Amino acid sequence: MAWGRGSASASRAMAAMAFAVACFCCSVLAADAGATYYVGDGNGWSFGSPSWPNGKHFHAGDTLVFRYVPWIHNVVAVDEDGYNGCTTPPGSRTYTSGNDRVTLARGENFFICTRFGHCNLGMKLVVYAA
Repeated sequence: MAWGRGSASASRAMAAMAFAVACFCCSVLAADAGATYYVGDGNGWSFGSPSWPNGKHFHAGDTLVFRYVPWIHNVVAVDEDGYNGCTTPPGSRTYTSGNDRVTLARGENFFICTRFGHCNLGMKLVVYAA
């Protein structure tokens, strides 16, 4: 009879410990999820976006959300040459939904709009993620 009561206490203790470990793991995963930023804030992805990152501190794993009118703009993730030359290098990812989510990689992340010569008019963005 004594063995049964100790076993129940041990089971409750193990369950409480398992719950605590699960809560800790969930909080660690949530912390690694990164922050979400809306490019251009209320103005969305537009010609004013190049200065939008000023004063913000981004990290690898953060998410940028590009909101725009899809038949007027797009978002193309490019390399530095594509950014400087307003070109789309092979393998570049093009987003066209008007509500695109892009996860930042460590280092410089380059984005341009390739519709109607917008990149050449200044619609491009570089974001540095630590």
